[in-house]
Amino acid sequence: MINLSYQSKFANTDIDYLFEAILALRTKEDCYRLFEDLCTVKEVRDMALRLKVAKLLHSKVSYQIIMGEIQASTATIGRVNKSLRYGADGYKLIFDRLSKPTTDQYPTVK
Repeated sequence: MINLSYQSKFANTDIDYLFEAILALRTKEDCYRLFEDLCTVKEVRDMALRLKVAKLLHSKVSYQIIMGEIQASTATIGRVNKSLRYGADGYKLIFDRLSKPTTDQYPTVK
């Protein structure tokens, strides 16, 4: 069960504004536009890799297969695994939401 009253340890008004901006995005194109301006290409790729590793670990794929298939480092895999086990359940929240059919007005990001 995901805690609905979660309080982040690093919340502040600047981060709140960032998240409000992200929540205002409606399409993948909107996401590409903001993240290309906001992040380096490497930062976006690193986030995408961590999400992919989390998805594989969540699906019970082994470290060895993940290392071989997507060439993620053991440090990255370990960090993601730690977040899956002891983190704020953000990965689980996204996996749950992306696995359910949506009736939103916005297209699903895949």
